[in-house]
Amino acid sequence: MINRINPVTRIVLAILLSIPVIITLDWLSATIVAGFSLLAAPLVGFGTWRFIKRLAPLLVVAPIGALSMALYGLPGGPTFFDWGPIMVTEQSLWLALAVFIRVFALGMPAILLLTTVDPTDMADGLAQVFRFPARFVLGTLAGIRMIGLFLDDWRTLGQARRARGLGDTGRLRRWTTMAFTLMVFAVRRGSRLATAMEARGFGGSERTWARPSRLSAADGIAVAIVLAVGAFALLAAQRFGTLWIVGS
Repeated sequence: MINRINPVTRIVLAILLSIPVIITLDWLSATIVAGFSLLAAPLVGFGTWRFIKRLAPLLVVAPIGALSMALYGLPGGPTFFDWGPIMVTEQSLWLALAVFIRVFALGMPAILLLTTVDPTDMADGLAQVFRFPARFVLGTLAGIRMIGLFLDDWRTLGQARRARGLGDTGRLRRWTTMAFTLMVFAVRRGSRLATAMEARGFGGSERTWARPSRLSAADGIAVAIVLAVGAFALLAAQRFGTLWIVGS
């Protein structure tokens, strides 16, 4: 089902899902958004283990953010611990819970919607649907395609140093030398790529596209569902008295 949605629509969906989490500080609205993202994971094609691996950075960031909020968050209600600048209160604990869930509510939609997009399809959508300048879109696409080559270059540099007996000592010096060498490779490759693209007419203001990128009914349905989820999250938080708008 997710393959029927235009790549640029996925960007819109990720933004719409993040709005209820960004403008609020309560745990309930964030829980609804995170729960919806979790239920939608199979529709995107994520297996359980693959999804857990993608969530690994969030599993590290979320507890850190929650702990700092619990210790130094806005105090309120009964106080459970008070020592200097550290004050753990009922309100700070609720804020810590909200922060913990909000990290997942913000990260999960981006992981589900954006990490599986083919860069070429995204470039087609940005140029044909969002009307971004073709020069910018194609240059960005070429840069993204080069990332894999940089990884291969880094691996080759490491193997070459080990072959000369330089790979197991002086790790900081080795990393600095390899990083500088990789930067030189990147500049040279970028210059050659820019020249080749200009020679093939990629720098022109007007161009055609081999694969058309259009919006369909599936895009409208997806946007409507996400809007409904966001509205439901805010209304549910207001109904149960947990709604906390940022700045209020």
